[in-house]
Amino acid sequence: MNWREHKKLLMKEPEFKAEYDALELEYKLARELIRLRLAKGLTQEELASRINTKQAGIARLESGSYLPSLSTVRKVAEALDAELDIVLRPKKAEPKQPQDSENRSGTKRRQRGTETSRSHPRQYLL
Repeated sequence: MNWREHKKLLMKEPEFKAEYDALELEYKLARELIRLRLAKGLTQEELASRINTKQAGIARLESGSYLPSLSTVRKVAEALDAELDIVLRPKKAEPKQPQDSENRSGTKRRQRGTETSRSHPRQYLL
């Protein structure tokens, strides 16, 4: 059995899947760091010297088991001549429908905050 088959089997277990999903961002960051470093033809040691750290620090970043500070990620991005984008967006959910309610006089009014004039969620780039 190869890793993909084994992973597929493990993902059927709710506990494993929950833990795996919880670490998604760490592993995504690690994959991107590795991809960019290799694309630049750099070793971990060379990247480490560019950001004034040790090779072991880069290895920890690339393992996905360590969540670095934003300042560290900025340094690595700069050393790799990469642009850093952080996007915060609402979690995917069913769009809310406007709800009507009656006020004290018995007339219907639309509740505040339920307007859905935008067709897509806001994205904030930091």
